[in-house]
Amino acid sequence: MFGIRDLTTFVLIHGGGGSGWCWHLVAPELSSRGFDVVAPDLPCDDDSASLTDYADAVVEAIGDRRDLVVVGHSYGGFIAPLVADQLPVRLLVLVTGMIPVPGETPRDWWDNTGHAQAVQEQAERDGGKTGSSDPFASFYHDVPRALAEEAMRRERGESSTAWVSPWPLPAWPNVPTKFVLCKDDRIFPADFFRRLVPERLGVTPDEIPGGHYVQLSRPKELADILMSHLQPSRNPQI
Repeated sequence: MFGIRDLTTFVLIHGGGGSGWCWHLVAPELSSRGFDVVAPDLPCDDDSASLTDYADAVVEAIGDRRDLVVVGHSYGGFIAPLVADQLPVRLLVLVTGMIPVPGETPRDWWDNTGHAQAVQEQAERDGGKTGSSDPFASFYHDVPRALAEEAMRRERGESSTAWVSPWPLPAWPNVPTKFVLCKDDRIFPADFFRRLVPERLGVTPDEIPGGHYVQLSRPKELADILMSHLQPSRNPQI
């Protein structure tokens, strides 16, 4: 009989100002298929917390689980590889995730990657929807309104310490890495990541319909693509 420690565990890391709740629709999709799921809250509302503190919180939540698939959404792309540097991880997956290079701070990432120009170019094509200051038009445009309002109600602050913390690894960890690009993302335009992912990770991103919060708008489809990256598992299918 399998126990919870025998299961492959998906470690789901939320983005900036979010919480583990952001994954509450994806988690049961994975659990129902025989996987363990950990979706911790990062200490982002502690203004003294650094990127390393964020990663330590994830490692603590994982406990003695092994056979890990670590998934980072958005700002969680800065954290997921730090976890993989500390624990044996089978696979890293970034979901519309920020991809850091050694020494880069989250604050500097935007200019370093040419994000503003990419947003401007896409906004010219879609009539200003991309980069809109209205979160219902940019972050949550394809999320049901009531769910988007709940997500906004649950938003938290973000540590200014983490924002200026240099990414501490000397290189990307030696772990197989996948990237899920959201084709309708109005925060990180698709063409932006079609360029950046090969440049920084040396891989071609997988693409899925959906906006920046695809885990709220298309949880089943996201769970499907996360599972598609795994080899046939010994996990029981429930």
